[in-house]
Amino acid sequence: MKLLSKKAMCNSHGQDSSYFLGWEEYEKNPYDETRNPKGIIQMGLAENQLSFDLLESWLTQNPDAAAFKRNGDSIFRDLALFQDYHGLPAFKDALVQFMSEIRGNKVSFDSNKLVLTAGATSANETLMFCLADPGDAFLLPTPYYPGFDRDLKWRTGAEIVPIQCTSSNGFRITESALEEAYKEAERRNLRVKGVLVTNPSNPLGTTLTKKELQLLLTFVSTKQIHLISDEIYSGTVFNSPKFVSVMEVLIENNYMYTEVWDRVHIVYSLSKDLGLPGFRVGAIYSNDVMIVSAATKMSSFGLISSQTQYLLSALLSDKKFTKKYVSENQKRLKKRHEMLVGGLKQIGIRCLESNAGLFCWVDMRHLLSSNTFDGEMELWKKIVYEVGLNISPGSSCHCTEPGWFRACFANMSEDTLNIAIQRLKAFVDSRDNKDDIQNQKHSNKKKSFSKWVFRLSFNERQRER
Repeated sequence: MKLLSKKAMCNSHGQDSSYFLGWEEYEKNPYDETRNPKGIIQMGLAENQLSFDLLESWLTQNPDAAAFKRNGDSIFRDLALFQDYHGLPAFKDALVQFMSEIRGNKVSFDSNKLVLTAGATSANETLMFCLADPGDAFLLPTPYYPGFDRDLKWRTGAEIVPIQCTSSNGFRITESALEEAYKEAERRNLRVKGVLVTNPSNPLGTTLTKKELQLLLTFVSTKQIHLISDEIYSGTVFNSPKFVSVMEVLIENNYMYTEVWDRVHIVYSLSKDLGLPGFRVGAIYSNDVMIVSAATKMSSFGLISSQTQYLLSALLSDKKFTKKYVSENQKRLKKRHEMLVGGLKQIGIRCLESNAGLFCWVDMRHLLSSNTFDGEMELWKKIVYEVGLNISPGSSCHCTEPGWFRACFANMSEDTLNIAIQRLKAFVDSRDNKDDIQNQKHSNKKKSFSKWVFRLSFNERQRER
């Protein structure tokens, strides 16, 4: 007799993906500057650790928020007993204002349309439960965040059909790719319920253009399906073009009074923009009253603690601080991005041109032993075990082309990033030296063979004489 449920025993969680396997190897042998200088450097984790000093400085200057006090009086009891899954009104108001600020105040958000969740993982899964039945499908452009295989599919029973994007146009979404993905779902007898995009993209680090957003809105309008825009990296855009939210394009194209207005949903989080993944703060924003109602009920399975909400409502309400933080954080991200891209360029490795996120999409196709995913895995294992870097292979992100990797740059110090680049340089140099030796051996063999042929030919001519 089986003692566990089918859900507990199924393998659709994705834990056996190379994305997660790299983490496991890192945890066995984590790099530390003093205790383990030869350990594996974690470049597979999209964490933003560049601006903690700004957050810590604010906490020092605002001790009441961290001590759960208001005007000097403790409100610990009130917070400890607060259980309303709608969330603290003050926090929801502060969060929607921060979301507007990130988007240059070009759009505004209504806190009554906001559902709080325990991180973006919970937000995406909750939307799947609201929009799709088991066996229904969502279309996702490739490459996409490996965790979506878990977040969108594992417990909901929903399916993912890839929208195949390629390097030929910088992995941009095209009309033909959308239509082909829709047809593929039909061939598999799957009912398509929507499209989900990350904007800015994880793992590409690029923002969607207005043209792409308009294309997506036209597509979901024609097919009468939903669009989920995961915008958790919206505050990390450090270079032009500026971030454009799907909400901005909805308004510009006069979708407010159409059915599409209710079928577009935004996922947001403070994990990336504020670097607070451990606080588990996520949100769903939807114009559909029924979605908001259903998602709010479901949020009782993954609430944000009232203490966290109180602390962050105070921090986000400090407009002077948030403006300074967003600006300074973007400057630091830009500097760190340039450091990684420049360092890789010097050793002959290029990256996809990007303007956002906490990572680079790195092109190592020229380092593959064969232009196959087996070749990619061979290279990835060498980088993890021999070089001592955990980066995420493109195949874990469902990239259609072998040889691309995601490398994170914001979860470590500058010194550690420099060491990572130097390790990779030593690896590339050693490969080049091996190639030179092999080429020299091959050249010597050709020369020896040529001399032998010449001598043989000369001797034959001598005999003929």
